[in-house]
Amino acid sequence: MSSLLEIENARVCFKVRSGLFSGAGIIDAVSGVSLKIEEGKTYGIVGESGSGKSTLARAVAGLHHASEGSIRYRGQELRNLPEREFRKLRREIVMMFQDPIGSLSPRLSIRSLITEPFRIQGMSDWDLDAEAKRLLKMVGLPEEFASRYPYQISGGQARRVGVARALALDPKLLIADEPTAGLDVSIQGEMLNLLARLQDELGLAIIIITHNLNVVRHITDHVGIMYLGKLVEEGPTEKVFATPQHPYTLALLAANPEPDPDARLMRIELLGEPPSLLNRPSGCEFHTRCPFVQSRCESDVPSWHSDTDHGSHRCHFPENWVGKQIV
Repeated sequence: MSSLLEIENARVCFKVRSGLFSGAGIIDAVSGVSLKIEEGKTYGIVGESGSGKSTLARAVAGLHHASEGSIRYRGQELRNLPEREFRKLRREIVMMFQDPIGSLSPRLSIRSLITEPFRIQGMSDWDLDAEAKRLLKMVGLPEEFASRYPYQISGGQARRVGVARALALDPKLLIADEPTAGLDVSIQGEMLNLLARLQDELGLAIIIITHNLNVVRHITDHVGIMYLGKLVEEGPTEKVFATPQHPYTLALLAANPEPDPDARLMRIELLGEPPSLLNRPSGCEFHTRCPFVQSRCESDVPSWHSDTDHGSHRCHFPENWVGKQIV
């Protein structure tokens, strides 16, 4: 299966004020990330707040500028693509934002919201009433919702409206930022099942941005674990969950409610808080929080280690803990 999206050594930088009198600094919110997304597949990007996962997604969608590296969609380079040219691709690359209500204009009806992409692309001569009915049916909402406004619907319904709006023009890549955030568990399941169904029907590729590992386990084919703007582990979801190769991945899994009562991963805790991006640690940037740290970790930057059975990771000493279990 061919790659729909290829990212190589992507870097996204921002200027920030580092102090009242110390002027501005530069942070790498995304630092040297490489990954591939195949057509019709789902890729999950996971990490704590501030890990750079949403920034990476916005760079793919053209909402942030990648200062270095390459982001190619169907072989076309997106970095430095003029907005006029990128606008043509917005029919194929769409982003669904995290806040289901806040991302919808309160002044527009649901009909206007879900058909707005047609007007933005200069397709207002289409039968928008018919399109609104089609889109509402596609996401499991009744036709009468077309006359409602965002304040008249629930968070779960608003999320479905967001899906309808995103898929209005039959895109090929959907970027979903925290698609289940703030929803009840039962509604989360409905949303994930909806995305899975639409993926099968439409042949979508989906990028899921989330901190919820249960979401990743439920719907993704591949997963990338981000820490301080870098991927520290990447591979098939089933393999990464079964035998994580990086201690950060293990810590995230250990902190997650385990749906399998027979699973017995080693339980570790993250030490302290994530370091500032303005003052990155030397060596392995995870060493300040790693319970398995050794002297080499403090000075040497780990390289990518690839394993056809498990994917890739950045850890000097995975043999110290991989495969160990709690009793």
